[in-house]
Amino acid sequence: MHEDIERILIDEGVIEKRLDVLAERVMREFRGRELMVVVILKGALVFTADLLRRLPIPLEIECLNVASYHGGTESSGQVDFLDAKLPPVEGRFVLVVDDILDTGRTLAAVEKKLREQGARKVKSCVLLSKDKKRAAEVEADFVGFGIGDEFVVGYGLDFQGLYRNLPYIGVLKEEVIGELS
Repeated sequence: MHEDIERILIDEGVIEKRLDVLAERVMREFRGRELMVVVILKGALVFTADLLRRLPIPLEIECLNVASYHGGTESSGQVDFLDAKLPPVEGRFVLVVDDILDTGRTLAAVEKKLREQGARKVKSCVLLSKDKKRAAEVEADFVGFGIGDEFVVGYGLDFQGLYRNLPYIGVLKEEVIGELS
């Protein structure tokens, strides 16, 4: 797998240090409140697990299966909620955790649905935020790293289901994308 990576964008040690900073910011925001964390599957799973182990506060974890890439390297433009129902958020303080803020469609759709379901407060945390014009006007409240507009894998992010288990974030070689497409 490592040979499929053109270059490492963010190494494991840098990610670990940034997680400490993000956890402290989340702690300040939700201190004294019971928190519900809504994990956007599957990409945010690794990031969320590492982040939540740094939060010594009462919290509940829910998962939401949402798709917008459908196996490609760009968002399809359509956000599909793959679960039959949303987690019970009425009156709750909610932190939505996602792997990457790209077009903004997924995060905007999830936040809107949670607010419609009666969440008391909805904040968002993303591992990566691409520096690009978004299709939906949304920004994350907590951001791990800003990156350029390139296709990345690792640390939960995938290409056609692969590379999620890399301990770093890397740029996938163009020829690998071509071979797997």
